[in-house]
Amino acid sequence: MIERQGIIGEKMIELRNLEKYIDELLMVKQFDDYAPNGLQIEGRKRIGKIVTAVTASQAVLDQAIIEGADAILVHHGYFWKGEAQAIVGIKQRRVKTLLQADVSLLGYHLPLDAHPMLGNNAELAKVLNLKVESSFANGIAFMGVMNQPCAGEIFAQRITEALGRKPLHIAGNNRLIKKIAWCSGGAQGYLEGAAMLGADAYLTGEASEQSFHNALELGVHFYAAGHHATERYGIKALGEHLAERFGLQHHFIDQDNPV
Repeated sequence: MIERQGIIGEKMIELRNLEKYIDELLMVKQFDDYAPNGLQIEGRKRIGKIVTAVTASQAVLDQAIIEGADAILVHHGYFWKGEAQAIVGIKQRRVKTLLQADVSLLGYHLPLDAHPMLGNNAELAKVLNLKVESSFANGIAFMGVMNQPCAGEIFAQRITEALGRKPLHIAGNNRLIKKIAWCSGGAQGYLEGAAMLGADAYLTGEASEQSFHNALELGVHFYAAGHHATERYGIKALGEHLAERFGLQHHFIDQDNPV
């Protein structure tokens, strides 16, 4: 494959140097994750334009290649523990697309949830005007306070306005929300831990059948605001940081996903 030449005035970085910088920035070695963090599919050696997205779907790959990306950075990449190892079907088409285009794929899962400045939960706090005070669940979930205490219904409206989608809201109490815990994505399992830490409310992306009963019995407001909707912000912030740090071109692709 012919190495892409940067356009005039475009700054470039070696792929391995980019990966090394991100790995150190996100402290990936500290996490025992469900998928490999870092370089997952190797493409051209020099990177001038990066595209970021929540998930490395076929639509994202196709759009990134049309836009001339050298590397795609995502929160949800490939090669998850427990999935079939054979590269067939959807996986084959995605991997083939990247290899034929000589475009790299880098994925960052739990490290991107947990990062205190650029992570999904840190960025979600900014979007929803929450003050971070601590973390739990091995640093993945965050605990904090509302900038101003409010009723559960008012906070649901704030989520709707900020994230562009109406959350599932289970009102486990009728108190004003002062102390709140949150964890982006499919983290409904941390609800009980949030309650034990004294949270009035817990926000995540998804809900399970038992989330309804647990919220009521624990006396906690529970919000499921969408897996994708709560995880749009970390990968975008990472891309913006890299663009500023190394002078790279960057574009965030926000593929609509109601889940």
